[in-house]
Amino acid sequence: MLTVVEKTGKSIEEALAEALTELNVKKDRVEYEVIDMPKKGFLGFIGNKPAKIKVSIKKIPSIEVAIKFLQDIFTSMKIEVKIETVKNVDDYICNLHGEDLGILIGKHGQTLDALQYLTNLAANKDMSEAKIRITLDVENYRKRRQETLCRLANHLADKVKRFGDKIVLEPMNRHERKIIHTALQDDRRILTYSDGEEPYRKVVIALKR
Repeated sequence: MLTVVEKTGKSIEEALAEALTELNVKKDRVEYEVIDMPKKGFLGFIGNKPAKIKVSIKKIPSIEVAIKFLQDIFTSMKIEVKIETVKNVDDYICNLHGEDLGILIGKHGQTLDALQYLTNLAANKDMSEAKIRITLDVENYRKRRQETLCRLANHLADKVKRFGDKIVLEPMNRHERKIIHTALQDDRRILTYSDGEEPYRKVVIALKR
């Protein structure tokens, strides 16, 4: 994609208009540098010198690209979503607020994870900036899901300790498997490990031997 052009014209405005047409963007998306000012020659026409400018498309911050990407998706889905952005040390969290947003979560957060993946791709498409990481959440779903998984992990660990048989959980993504492992890592009687291939990889809870 063309991002920088040099254009000439009878005036700076004319040269800028030519550049905007070639770059296919609006005026607020560019910045320009005047290389040559237009000059009138002898008798107003002999030796006229045109204006020459260098026009560049402004770089949009990655998080703004991500928000615009999300807004376009929500518009196409005809749903109203408020995006609240929080910057952490290592990443951004985009909290999505609105009514009936379960469609954005999907089963066990699968739709939300897919949307998060696509949002990160869009945000990091222009690699002129340092890569950023964006986490999407819907009405604190991820926190609630983490609490649910921690309760589940401890409940199943108790069953394993009572009956001695290992328990294999349903397939989970890497993030959710990590929650299970972390929840039980300090239990001296319990061992957890992952088994299988993505996307069907599962956590196994067993007694330490």
